[in-house]
Amino acid sequence: MSRPAESSTCANDSATKMSALPELVRLNEVAKALCVTERHLRRLIAERRIPFVKVGYFIRFDPDEIARWVAAQRVEVQGQRGRRR
Repeated sequence: MSRPAESSTCANDSATKMSALPELVRLNEVAKALCVTERHLRRLIAERRIPFVKVGYFIRFDPDEIARWVAAQRVEVQGQRGRRR
């Protein structure tokens, strides 16, 4: 005896999960947003210094993770030690 109600529920759960996934962006878009070259961004990826997602062969980025990464890279200004004239 098959249960069609379960299969439709499962399909609805799958659709809900897919809509909950973040919108991923391409390498060239992130490079442009960060004002760096694509080559530099690829080097950061190779060195595992920036968060990224691999979808098969393709590299994608979660904009929220990139925003958190940029915030974590911030260097705070230290007080002035002496004035140069």
